[in-house]
Amino acid sequence: MSTNPTTPQEDAERIRLKRLAKLQGPAPSSASSSSANTPGPSASPSPIPTPVKVPTPAPAPVRPVAKKPVVSSVPQTPSPVPQKRTPGPVHLDLPSWEVETVGKVFNVTLDKAASEKSGWETVWLKGLAEELESEQPGGPRPVPTTAEIADRLLIARLELDPHSMSDDLEYLPVLASLPPEQTVFEYLVGCWKRLNVARTALIRRNYTPVETQCALAILEKVRELIISYAGLTLQEPEMFPQPTGRPLGAPELITPLLNLASLSAPLLSTSTPTTILSPNDVEPFLQDLVRRFEPDNELDGVLGPVVLGLCHHESLLKPEGLSGGDAGWRAIIGGLEVLVNIKGVPGMMTRLEAWNPEGEQVKAHNFEFVSLLGPLLRLGVFEREWPSIAAAYFTKTEGRPSTDVESATASLRGTLKSLQSSLFQIFNSLVRASSESREAVLQYFARIIRLNDKRAGKYIEPETVASDSFMLNAQAVLLRFCEPFMDANYTKIDRIDVNYFNVSDRINLAEETRVNATSEEAENWRKENTPSTSTPPNFITEIFYLTLAMNHYGYQKTISTFEELAKTHDDMVRHREQLEGDGSWRQSPMRARMEHAINQVKNEESKIQAQQLAYVVQLCDPELVFRSISFVNFVSAWLIRLVDPTHTYPQKTDIALPLPKEVPMAFRTLPEFAIEDVVDYHLFVSRNAPNSLELSGKNELLIWCLTFLTSTWYIKNPSIKSHLVDVLFFGTWPYDGRRTLLTALFNSHPLAMKHLMPAMMTIYIEVEQTGASSQFYDKFSTRRCIAGIFRTVWTNQTHREALKNETRNNMDKFIHFVNLMINDVTYLMDESLADLAKIHEIQVEMADTATFNAQSPQQRRERESTLRNLERQATSYTSLGNSTVALLKAFTGETKDPFMAPEIRDRLAAMLDYNLDALVGPKCQDLVVQNPEKYKFNPKQLLSDILQVYLNLSDQGEFAQAVAADGRSYRKELFERAAGIARKRVLKSEEEIEKLRLFVVKVEETKATLQAEEDMGEIPDEFLDPLMYTLMRDPVILPSSKTTIDRSTIKSHLLSDSTDPFNRQPLKFEEVVPDLELKAKIEQFLSERRNKNTVYDQPAEDIVHMDTSEDVTN
Repeated sequence: MSTNPTTPQEDAERIRLKRLAKLQGPAPSSASSSSANTPGPSASPSPIPTPVKVPTPAPAPVRPVAKKPVVSSVPQTPSPVPQKRTPGPVHLDLPSWEVETVGKVFNVTLDKAASEKSGWETVWLKGLAEELESEQPGGPRPVPTTAEIADRLLIARLELDPHSMSDDLEYLPVLASLPPEQTVFEYLVGCWKRLNVARTALIRRNYTPVETQCALAILEKVRELIISYAGLTLQEPEMFPQPTGRPLGAPELITPLLNLASLSAPLLSTSTPTTILSPNDVEPFLQDLVRRFEPDNELDGVLGPVVLGLCHHESLLKPEGLSGGDAGWRAIIGGLEVLVNIKGVPGMMTRLEAWNPEGEQVKAHNFEFVSLLGPLLRLGVFEREWPSIAAAYFTKTEGRPSTDVESATASLRGTLKSLQSSLFQIFNSLVRASSESREAVLQYFARIIRLNDKRAGKYIEPETVASDSFMLNAQAVLLRFCEPFMDANYTKIDRIDVNYFNVSDRINLAEETRVNATSEEAENWRKENTPSTSTPPNFITEIFYLTLAMNHYGYQKTISTFEELAKTHDDMVRHREQLEGDGSWRQSPMRARMEHAINQVKNEESKIQAQQLAYVVQLCDPELVFRSISFVNFVSAWLIRLVDPTHTYPQKTDIALPLPKEVPMAFRTLPEFAIEDVVDYHLFVSRNAPNSLELSGKNELLIWCLTFLTSTWYIKNPSIKSHLVDVLFFGTWPYDGRRTLLTALFNSHPLAMKHLMPAMMTIYIEVEQTGASSQFYDKFSTRRCIAGIFRTVWTNQTHREALKNETRNNMDKFIHFVNLMINDVTYLMDESLADLAKIHEIQVEMADTATFNAQSPQQRRERESTLRNLERQATSYTSLGNSTVALLKAFTGETKDPFMAPEIRDRLAAMLDYNLDALVGPKCQDLVVQNPEKYKFNPKQLLSDILQVYLNLSDQGEFAQAVAADGRSYRKELFERAAGIARKRVLKSEEEIEKLRLFVVKVEETKATLQAEEDMGEIPDEFLDPLMYTLMRDPVILPSSKTTIDRSTIKSHLLSDSTDPFNRQPLKFEEVVPDLELKAKIEQFLSERRNKNTVYDQPAEDIVHMDTSEDVTN
C-alpha cells in the first residue's frame, strides 16, 4: 500500500491523474435536481468536470419600518390580542458559508494554520494547496474550499495513505493524524453524514428562500460527488489507499444492512460512530445511491454485489439454520426488505445473473444454493437439510412432557411464519416494481418447477432434486400470491384461463399423464386451440397454474415423504418386536449381542420419530394448512365449474349429478395431478388436521367427492377414485373426542342424501378391476372404507330409501354389488379363520415351554416371525370380513329381492352355511386364540350377524331351498348348536330363536320335499306352500286373502310382519283357519307313497324337529 516518493508533489500529481482517468466526475447540475445530471464512475477515462457556477444570491429584502398607529378619540371595540411577530429572514453570507461547509463536510482545509489549530484533526491538503496557489498566483490565501474544487478536494483526501512514508517532515503530523484503519467507504460515509447535518442546520435557519436554494444546490453538488465515489468504492475498493485486513467493497455496505435487524448484534468495527451507517442512515444512503446510479443503468455494478453478498451470507449455511442463536437470517431478511422497498433495486435484483442462473452446472439439487434467493428459501426444519434442528428439539421425546414438544413446535412455527411472511414481502415488492421484474419472478418459479419435474416420482433420489424446505417455502410464497383472488364468493374464478397450457410453455407437461386423454389427444387439442395471436396470460392465471404445479412437485411430494417415514417407523417397531421375541434370549449367551441390536433399533426409532415431529411442524402448521385448504377448495371449485354444463358452480351449488356422459376436452387434457393433488391433500388433512376443515372446506370437500364418484367416467385413474372414497371414510372418524368431520353432512346435505349410497355401490363394483398388479388386495382397502361409510349412515332412513331405489331402478347393478360382497365374505372369512387356526396351533405349541425352548434359536425365531405375520394378516382379513358380514346383515334386513336372484341365493346360502360350520362345528375349538380382540375377532358377534342374515331371509322360500340344497355344509345340528349358543350368550331373543327354529323346520321340509320329488315324482301344486314351495303338513287359510299356507310359514312371517303377506292387511296368528280338507288330501297323498323308503315315511315331527336346548360352552 505505501509508497516512497522522492518528490511528494510529483507523486501526488501522478496518483491524482491516475485516479481521475478512472473517474467520471460529476457533471453540472441544477439546484432542483440531485441526480439527473450526476456523473458516475466509469471504466473509461473522462475529462475533469467543469466547476459549478454557484448562483449569486439576491440582496436581502429591506425590512419595512412599522409606523406608529394613530389613536382615535372615538371609542372603539376592543382590539384582538396582538400576535407574536415572526422575525424576518436572516441574511446568509453564502461565500463564507460555502467555504466553511465544504471544509467541514470533507474534514479538510487548504490552510496549514487551521489544521494545526484543530490538532491536525482537520486534514491539511498541502499538495493541493500548493497546486491551486500555483494555478492562481493572485488568488486569495489560503485558497478557499469552495464547491468548485470539491472534486479535487475529495480526490486529494482519498489519496492520502496514513501508512505511507514521506520525506516532508512538515507533513508528517498530518499523515500521523489520519485514522489508520479507516476505509475509504467509511470516510465517505462520514462525509455524507456531515453533509446531512449541514443540510439540516441550513433548513432550520431562517434564511431567505433564494439564499437557501443556492446553499442547497451547493450541498447537492457535494452529495452527488460523495455518492459517486461511494459507489465507485463499492465496485473498485482498491482504487484508493486502504487499510490491510479489513473487508472492503460490498461487505462494507452489507454490515450496516445486517445491523438493521433489532435481534442481530452489530458486527465489531474499529470505526467511530460518525463514519458508519446507523440503522436510521441506511435507507437514505441507499436512496441516494439509487438516485445517482439507477438512471445511468449502473446500479447493477454498485448494489449487485451487495445484494448477492447479503443473500449468500455465510450465516445462511450454518447447520443450526433457523434455530441459530445469532438469528443471522433475520438480519439478512431485514436488509433485503429495506433494499426491495427502494425504487430501482427490485428491477436491479432480477437483472442479476444470479437471480435465475443458467448453465449446465445449474441442476435441481444446487439451484437453491446458486440462485439469488435460494439460500433464504431453503431455510426450514426438515431433518434431511437441517438435522441439528430435529436433534435439538425432538430427540428422546418419550421421557419428556408433552408440553415440551408443543412448546418446541410452536416456537419453530413462529419462526417459519416470520420467514415466510418476509419472503413474500420481498417477492411481492419485486412483482410490483415493474412488468420486467414481475416476469422475472414468474420465470424464477417456473424454473424451480422445470428443474424438479422428476421430484414427484416415487423412486427419486432426494439428493438429485431440490430440498423439501426450499420447495415448501416457494409454495408458501405462491399461496400468499393466490389469496387476493381466492375470495369467499369466487368472484375472480373466471379470470383463470382454461386455455393456459395451450398458450404458455412455462410449465412442461410433456411427461405428465392427463386426466382422461392420451398424449396424442392432448397434443392435438393443444394445436387446435392455440390462437395465432394471443395475449399473455394474466397474472392471476400465471400464479394459479404455477401454484398448482409447485404444489404437485413440492408440497405433495413432501407429504408423501412424511407418510413413507411413518411406514418406516412402523417397520422399525415390528423389527424391534421381532428381535425382542419371547425374551428367551435373556438367558442365553446371545444376551449382550441381542441387547445391543435392540438398542440400536430403539435409537433409530427415536431418530425417525424426531424426523416425523420436524415434518409435523411445517406440514401441519395451521396457517399453511389454512392457505392450502383455501387453494385446494378453489381448485376443486374451478374444476367442477369446468365440467358443470351450466358453468355456474360454485355460485350455484345445486349441481346436477351425475354429470353428462360427454367429458369436456379441456378437462380431459388437464394434467392428472390437478385432480390427484386435490384428493391427496384432502386425504392428508382429514387424517392429520381434520379440525382445519371445520370452518371452511367441509361442504366443498363433500361436493367435490360426490361429483366425481357419481360420474366416474370423468377420471381414468382408479386410484384417484379410490382415494375419493378414502377421504369420505376418514371424514367419519372421530377427533377431539367425539366430533367427526362429515357424518353430519352425510345425513343432511341434499347431494349426500341422494347420491352417497349409489356412488358407494358404483365404486365397490369398479375397484374389482383396476388394471393394477395389486388390484386384488387394493380393492379390500377401498371396500373397507365403503363398509365404514355404509355403517355410519345406515341409521338414516333416507339413505335406506336410496338403497331401495337402486334395487328398483338398477337391479342388475345391485345384484352385481351383492355378488361381489358375497365373494369378499367368502374369501375374507376363509382366510381369516384359516389364519386364526394357524395362530391357535402356534400358540399351543409355544404354551408347551419345555418343548418349544428345546428347539434351536433359529427355529424359535422362525415360528415367532410366522406368528407375527399371521397376526397382521388375520387382523386385516378379520376386520374387513366383519364389516362385510355386517353389510350383508343390514342390506338383507332392508331389501330381500336382490338376494333371491338365482345367481345370488345359492352362493349366499353356501357361504353362510360354511361359516356357520366353522364357528360352531366340530373344528370351532381351533379358533380359540389368546387375546382374540387383538385380531378384531369376536366370534359371538360374528355368529350373531350370520344368524341375523338367516333370520332376515327366513321368509323367502327360495332362500330356504338354497340352504336345503347345500349338500356341502348344511346340517340341522349346526343350527341347533348355534341356537343353543345364541340362547346362552343372549345373542338373540327368544322370539328370534323361535323364528330361527321355524326357518330350519322349513329348510328340513324343503329338503324332504326335494328328496320326495326325487323319490315320489311331482308333488301337486296345491300341496305346496305358496311362499316356501315346500310340501305343507298343516295348511291354514288366511282370513282376508283366503290364501292357503303352511302354519309354520305364516307363523314365521308374523314374527317380523303382522300383515297378510298376500294383501298386506293386518293379521294375527290366532285368526288363521285350519284347512282340514286340504290337510286330509295331503295325508292321503303321503299314505299312498309310504313304505317306499322316502323321507315322508318318517313322522312329521321327526323330519322338522329341532333341538335348541343343547348346553354349549363355546
